[in-house]
Amino acid sequence: MHSSRITEARRLGVLLTAGTLSLTGCGLWQSEPASDTAAPPPPPLPTTSAPPPLPPRPFELGLDGVDPCELLTADQREQLGFDRDPLPDSEAGFGDAATCSYRNTTAKVGARLALITTEGMGVWTDDTAQVEASPVVIGGFPALVIKTPGLDLSCNVAVDVATGQHLDVLYRDDGGQPPPPVDQLCAGAQRVAEDALATLAAPETSSAETSQSSSEPQEQGTP
Repeated sequence: MHSSRITEARRLGVLLTAGTLSLTGCGLWQSEPASDTAAPPPPPLPTTSAPPPLPPRPFELGLDGVDPCELLTADQREQLGFDRDPLPDSEAGFGDAATCSYRNTTAKVGARLALITTEGMGVWTDDTAQVEASPVVIGGFPALVIKTPGLDLSCNVAVDVATGQHLDVLYRDDGGQPPPPVDQLCAGAQRVAEDALATLAAPETSSAETSQSSSEPQEQGTP
């Protein structure tokens, strides 16, 4: 009887030892990473599309000798609501460039045209410019809509009219309550720039039409 108890105890010990080894082995197996399991690939980087390139200038519109106060006709000023006489001045930051200011006293907005003859439009996309420049096309000419971070009371439009020259149009709030949003100011600057380009290109258009008409064969009158 004593021997039977010893035998049973040995069997129980063997079973407990086997169970412990089985659990330990299972735990070790779960803690070790599978050698044939590859790490997931990193997520793809976000892609950003570059803005489309601006078209070339259709022709040169030199600003030398141009009076900025003559770039908006009386009809254009009336349509834009500019009811004050144009005020000529100069811009020291661009080599004393000739400027002209206009004002709409009803909508309380104003515009300033500057004829930059010392630098091209690329000055606004230089690393030191610290502005947000968005490419647009105005009157067939490449242009930039320029916003200055932290300054929401004005917006600029620069038009590439000639090599090393550009037309700069500043459209600003002039005491409106509340002031117009900056996108509205940018839209106003684009409209002023479009009208100014139309006036600036008028001699070019007239000369082109004259040249075309002169090259056409003249009809002979009947005797």
